[in-house]
Amino acid sequence: MDQIEQKPVESGAEPPHSIAQASVDDKGRLKLPSEFTEYLEKSGVTKVFITTVDFRQVRIYPLALWQRNENLFDNAGEHTGEAERLARLAKHFGGDAEIDKSGRVLLPALLRQEMGLEKQPVCVDAYGGRINVVSKKIHDELLQVAKASLAGDLKTLEKLGFK
Repeated sequence: MDQIEQKPVESGAEPPHSIAQASVDDKGRLKLPSEFTEYLEKSGVTKVFITTVDFRQVRIYPLALWQRNENLFDNAGEHTGEAERLARLAKHFGGDAEIDKSGRVLLPALLRQEMGLEKQPVCVDAYGGRINVVSKKIHDELLQVAKASLAGDLKTLEKLGFK
């Protein structure tokens, strides 16, 4: 992969704090919500690597962050087998993409087909320097799990300092 000079997402740009709705059009382009486009622009990100590692969530990585993952794969030591398998899966379903001036990014065709993301609404959030995209159905499932475990999760996090 070519080295791309760009600021990593951690460069001081503030990521969106909410989950936003978006959609994938009939050509397979995801129209990023404006707050996500602004976040990437302020971070100097125009090219991304898009993939999945769990078939529930699409991960949009700034190339600098994806290159860190590739370095981890290359230096996995005793976990080389796990790294090779995950890298193979991510590369098979993934691809490089550019964010256009309208904030659209083309999702890799094989990824769209495998995850059934064509012509439908999706939910978008930012976490760990990447942008995550899930179908509305998966979002609703994850929300139900979060609601069901809320009391225990809140108690644990308050012990850790959550205010």
